Amino acid sequence: MHIRCATTSDLMNMQHCNLLCLPENYQMKYYFYHNLSWPQLSYVAVDENNKICGYVLAKMEEEPDDIPHGHITSLAVKRSNRRLGLAKKLMDQASRAMVESFSAKYVSLHVRKSNRAALALYKHVLKFEVDDIEPKYYADGEDAYAMRKDLSNLNKQVEETREKLKVSWEEVPKIWLPGG
Repeated sequence: MHIRCATTSDLMNMQHCNLLCLPENYQMKYYFYHNLSWPQLSYVAVDENNKICGYVLAKMEEEPDDIPHGHITSLAVKRSNRRLGLAKKLMDQASRAMVESFSAKYVSLHVRKSNRAALALYKHVLKFEVDDIEPKYYADGEDAYAMRKDLSNLNKQVEETREKLKVSWEEVPKIWLPGG
């Protein structure tokens, strides 16, 4: 089992996984919109036969006056592949990509108030906090918890890694420079 960035050719199988796992379903154009707008933010978990067994569909929020932050549109892992840590790995990859590519300060998501398993995952494993309750958020009228996770520690890690990787021109051997 491994995690990789989602590609356009994965979108049909991501949608199929969504249909198997979740009551909220999206048209294919919504997957394409995410893939074309933020290709580095969505990930798939694939088995040894390269079959998708989970995915995270993620984006950056587009309010220009707001603090840069990401949003998890959808997270799903097929029932037979649950409790293997795939959801955490998918979410960690998406969060890191949000920070590395867009300097996201936090990531948000919505979860059904009745979805105890997802709520436990988000609160206890992924360290999200309930930010608000959105009444009648879902099409069937159920309320949602609006949750968020601060990414400042991840931002610090990414910045430290970038600093370590910086190379000054004095360190570059002259033979590597044009005319050297």
